[in-house]
Amino acid sequence: MLAALLSLPEPFDTPFMERALIETLLLAVLGGVLGSWIVLRRLAFFTHGTGTATFPGLVIAGPWGVPAQAAALGTGLVYAGAVERLGRRAGAEAATGLLLVAALALGVVLASDVFESGAGVDRLLFGSALAISDRDLWLTAGTVAAVLALDAALRRAWLAGGFDPVAARSLGVSTAAADRLLLLAVAVAVVVALDAVGSLLVTAVLVIPAATVRLVARDLRTLRLGAVGLAAAEAIAGLWLADRLNVGPGPVLAVLASSVFAVVALATALRR
Repeated sequence: MLAALLSLPEPFDTPFMERALIETLLLAVLGGVLGSWIVLRRLAFFTHGTGTATFPGLVIAGPWGVPAQAAALGTGLVYAGAVERLGRRAGAEAATGLLLVAALALGVVLASDVFESGAGVDRLLFGSALAISDRDLWLTAGTVAAVLALDAALRRAWLAGGFDPVAARSLGVSTAAADRLLLLAVAVAVVVALDAVGSLLVTAVLVIPAATVRLVARDLRTLRLGAVGLAAAEAIAGLWLADRLNVGPGPVLAVLASSVFAVVALATALRR
């Protein structure tokens, strides 16, 4: 694929590392474009909750003969709908936390007592970028294209809804449908990121790079471009470190992204 066009340096010169690199770079685009909206619209906890909520669906996908992405998307959408409905009474954050814990507990029970998933639980929770298939790459590429199209069409509504939804409606900007499409886009992005980073670590690629750049960015354009660049750099460095340390790429990406965020946060705090 990519190796036919470029001579990639070691350790990216093997087919599985090549696919892992392409996948994480595609996710970097999602982490920049969609991640910026997640940060600006304060959907980070929702994104993490949606990733965790896919765990029960991933557990039952194999035994039931259901495609993993379809099962994950189904449980993710059920979770999102439940958060929206329960959030009307208990508050969005309380509903997100309550259902997140319930979904994780259900997944653990199913994996250990019902389907006896054993060591496979590790891959469900933390992913395996080195096991990415060509179909996964095409699925991620299609999601990136769809998110870019939604961003171009709904950017004004997403921005207006995030800052002042009441004023936006008075100016004729419809935000309700746009907000639902944003939540749907987040759910789909979470699903395509699962194979690489697992259900617990989706925030490492979809939230943390954008949150890091948000600390220093002064406008939306800088935030988006900076988040894409940072996510891509962390993806390359994370895969290289994972190969050198002989550990899973998902946890390495999460630790690396979190460390960069901590350093930038400390530096900006000291400067101020």
